[in-house]
Amino acid sequence: MPLSTAHIATDHPARYVKQLISHLGHEVTAELTGAGRATITFPHGTCSLTSSPRELVLIAAAADLDALAGVQDAVTRHLQPLGTQEELRIGWREPIAGDALEIVAPAVDDYLLAHCTPAGQVLTELADTTREATGRAAGMQVSADEGALLEMLVRLSGARTAIEIGVFTGYSALCIARALPAGGRLLACDVSSEWTDIARPFWERAGVADRIDLKIGPALETLRALPGEPSFDFAFIDADKVNYPAYYDEIVPRLNPGGLLVLDNVFLGGRVLDPAFQGDDHQAMRRLNETVAGDERLDCVMLPVRDGVTLARKR
Repeated sequence: MPLSTAHIATDHPARYVKQLISHLGHEVTAELTGAGRATITFPHGTCSLTSSPRELVLIAAAADLDALAGVQDAVTRHLQPLGTQEELRIGWREPIAGDALEIVAPAVDDYLLAHCTPAGQVLTELADTTREATGRAAGMQVSADEGALLEMLVRLSGARTAIEIGVFTGYSALCIARALPAGGRLLACDVSSEWTDIARPFWERAGVADRIDLKIGPALETLRALPGEPSFDFAFIDADKVNYPAYYDEIVPRLNPGGLLVLDNVFLGGRVLDPAFQGDDHQAMRRLNETVAGDERLDCVMLPVRDGVTLARKR
């Protein structure tokens, strides 16, 4: 359980962030990462600092509990003496694992679904059919609110050409395709005809089947067979996580200027926040998240939508 937070009441949180970074900068890697935000990197873990008008929040992370205790102790020892004009009470909360984070609380989930434009009969029936046909695998399907977001993004961006990596039973493809204008095209890539066979009748019913070119096979092979020049206005990646960096590398050069890339599951259930999770998919997603944030070809924003969604617009 290597994540722990501390909430410190103070009227000067940003001041303490700067002082602590200055104080520790000669011992470890400590840098300001934004207004009132900073990150301290120790050999055995990290601590992020964020400030609000009346509070300083510390977020410690490490690969195990012993290392986490070391991060907590180091930050506490260096921060407390800085409170010369007020007492800084640093109480670390009980550690939790990243996959125990409640990113979308049930009450919030219920409320936001009740206040989105309804999905409509075809999408609702597709979701029902997916649950009945795929069982627990139905969790791979985007939620109704995320589908609505995809549709809105396509319409707002004015996209005419789109590509999707990871189709499953076709819910997200249907949302994207019906937002395209007349003559618009979606290249939908998946390895499974078992799941995509469920999609086809619903695409037909929705009147978008003629806009969707379904390509069955490894998506990387499909991507690498495409012309290398920019040709897509919109891209959505929601497939095997370990290959996200490779999909990204192939898609970004093929995005038109102003084109929008949407990456799903960038939190991996909170596991990317937790250094204890070191699976291939966790490492790949962390690497990709860092790449996107530093890619000078793109402007990006990461949103706490469902399991984390990153929007990246090509400059």
